Amino acid sequence: MTHVEDELNSQPECWTRAAAQAAGHAEALPAPGERVAIVGCGTSYFMARAAAALRESAGQGETDAFAASEFPHGRAYDRVVALTRSGTTTEVLDLLGRLKGRTRTTAITADPDTPVRKAAGDLAVLDFADERSVVQTRFATTALTLLRAHFGLHPASAVDDARTALTEPLPEGLVDCAQFTFLGRGWTVGLADEAGLKMREAALAWAEAYPAMEYRHGPISVTTSGTATWMFGDAPDGLAEQVRGTGGLWIEGRLDPLAELVRAQRLAIAVAASRGLDPDHPRHLTRSVILAP
Repeated sequence: MTHVEDELNSQPECWTRAAAQAAGHAEALPAPGERVAIVGCGTSYFMARAAAALRESAGQGETDAFAASEFPHGRAYDRVVALTRSGTTTEVLDLLGRLKGRTRTTAITADPDTPVRKAAGDLAVLDFADERSVVQTRFATTALTLLRAHFGLHPASAVDDARTALTEPLPEGLVDCAQFTFLGRGWTVGLADEAGLKMREAALAWAEAYPAMEYRHGPISVTTSGTATWMFGDAPDGLAEQVRGTGGLWIEGRLDPLAELVRAQRLAIAVAASRGLDPDHPRHLTRSVILAP
């Protein structure tokens, strides 16, 4: 078993621990009414987008999400939350350094014994969700679970759905598709983007992601026999029928959307295996992007 498979399979237990620890991290995480920005890079940026959409839609305060390198320094926030598995990513550390003394900051990390300890004002440590693999799976979903639980939006069914996602066979013919499109609405748009990234990282697959209502505005033109379109959450009326009408394979998201992401992670590993690729060593990637001064 690869490292990424082992880590992927541990997610139900990691989510359970994160949800149980949420209350203990409450002081470091956004309070209701605060104006908040959540930042990250790569996978962590997509989780930041999902968390921001969840928090704002729940009425807990204006919440934005940015890639750490694109943070708008002209805006004022009560708190900036950085998601960083390694605690060493250059763009995140640079941003936290610029905010120090001006804005309250929190880092959610897997490794506190890194430069992020001094860079961030507060830490929420999820060391039990750390990973050996380059490709992120459990840290990303565990960090989002921590935030969902803190927001009071972590459903009891999510962990059971994750176990289902790990045990149910993938839909027939899905692994053999040549192109994959992931769709979301609201907070699940970030999850769809992350599913596409997993396919590109682990399987070198042609994968795209869009807000579901935008799919009709051009992207559906590439859908045909041998392609798959996967919906995270409830689909817009009529979209499934439209996709099936193209000859493409439609995958309905039946589980909690975060558990659907676990299914998509499994797909990425299965496609990698079918193509003779090692998902533990993705091409041109390292576990953390550390730029020379």
